[in-house]
Amino acid sequence: MIPIVDLKGQYLGVKKEIMRAVEDALDSCQFILGEDVNKFEEEVARYAGKKYACAVANGTDAILLALKALGVKEGDEVITCAFTYFATAGAIARCGARPVFCDMDRRTYNISPEGLEKLLKVKSAGSRVKAVIPVHLYGQMADMGEILKIAKKYNIKVVEDAAQAFGAAFNGKKAGSMGDAGCFSFYPGKNLGAYGDAGMVLTDDARCVDTLKIYRNQGNKIRYRHTVIGHNSRMDTIQAAILRVKLKYIDEWNAKRQSLAAFYDERLGPLGIITPFVPKGKFHTYHLYVIRFKDKRKRDTAERLLNENGVDARTYYPIPLHLQECFKYLGYKKGDFPEAEGASRETLAIPMYPELTREQQEFIVTLLK
Repeated sequence: MIPIVDLKGQYLGVKKEIMRAVEDALDSCQFILGEDVNKFEEEVARYAGKKYACAVANGTDAILLALKALGVKEGDEVITCAFTYFATAGAIARCGARPVFCDMDRRTYNISPEGLEKLLKVKSAGSRVKAVIPVHLYGQMADMGEILKIAKKYNIKVVEDAAQAFGAAFNGKKAGSMGDAGCFSFYPGKNLGAYGDAGMVLTDDARCVDTLKIYRNQGNKIRYRHTVIGHNSRMDTIQAAILRVKLKYIDEWNAKRQSLAAFYDERLGPLGIITPFVPKGKFHTYHLYVIRFKDKRKRDTAERLLNENGVDARTYYPIPLHLQECFKYLGYKKGDFPEAEGASRETLAIPMYPELTREQQEFIVTLLK
């Protein structure tokens, strides 16, 4: 079996350091928001080039609390891409706002700046749009240069969903560092993954981070004095201790992913398979290595052949957000976002993780050939 991601292989490589870090965290008896959490916040902020970080319970809460801290409220609208994981739009809805979907760029799978501007032009008169959430899908940043220009023009906030892109960069600037807030998930399968759930928000706004820390802790800054209806979204100290160990290796692991991706590119391109497109100035971290076929039948055949031979290959994401049952109330229909719908039919993720061997890659390529 060749899994889509091999968590055990990575764990064995850092096991001794992890066990020491966990033991120290346990000895401290500061199980929630302990000293390791404070240090991890400082280290991630420094890594990304931001002033402040707020550790939270998971990546979904990171988006939800970032929106709340930036003033998004019930009745507002927030734009995001129709082709991404549910959590992005789910967080918008949970904050009381209305998700507004935009189509993706065909080559990068990220939100289309042209589509974003077109959407904002239509909505500009008396607009309720308060923010846009570009999702850095699969490990590659969206076109933040254009997105920030558009956001400034229409006076809306930018919240980066960098859940899949820790360490990615756009013209030298790290994922999560360019918007009003940057949100991360440290779900175990991510490039920088905890051994449970964990998340984080980055910002340069002192008032924003102060508000975030109130929201994450049941709405109180002073014990028993609750100024807002908050959440229980605090990071466990053990997860912070584990993540601090793994943070030291993230650049090395991402570089290995790039090497593996280059091998796939070289071998799969000549077969007529569409490999990931990386524009100039982008640093792709290949959280997922996603290939594309010219039609759904070829995609389905490849997926079946790989799975039958012990290779875990799957589609991220088979149903675009505008066609999800839970978002029926928004009034979208099939055909509204043709690029997102095309990607859902034609893309396939194949195994990608630093411990993947050349022999395993050769086997995968042989099956696809």
